[in-house]
Amino acid sequence: MSALTGAGFVRKSQDDGAGHGAHGTFRGYMTGFVLSAILTAVPFWLVMGDVLQDTFKTSIIIMAFAAVQIVVHMIYFLHMNTKSEGGWTFMALAFTLTLVVITLVGSIWVMYHLDQNMMPMSPHEALQKP
Repeated sequence: MSALTGAGFVRKSQDDGAGHGAHGTFRGYMTGFVLSAILTAVPFWLVMGDVLQDTFKTSIIIMAFAAVQIVVHMIYFLHMNTKSEGGWTFMALAFTLTLVVITLVGSIWVMYHLDQNMMPMSPHEALQKP
């Protein structure tokens, strides 16, 4: 299987030995593009049309669409699955997600406790400070 490079030369695509090429098909890319466009347009419509009239519900739905869009990008554009490169790409993704979750949860925890344990000050006292 060959593919055109940026300079117009033809090169062999990498093959993992099982007959699966390293690159996706036109149909796969178009499916990913259409799904990405839909997953972008629906939240845009929800916000611009004020469809739900509840900010919290709209935010939750937008975050769900964002999570689905991340998965679509990983599958259709980055070609990530549990079988590619012997599962190492999936393991690297799991490790990265674990670090991101630990960092975010830890940061939120620290900010919450700093907010709760700082000396309270009323708005009137804040205005009187030099």
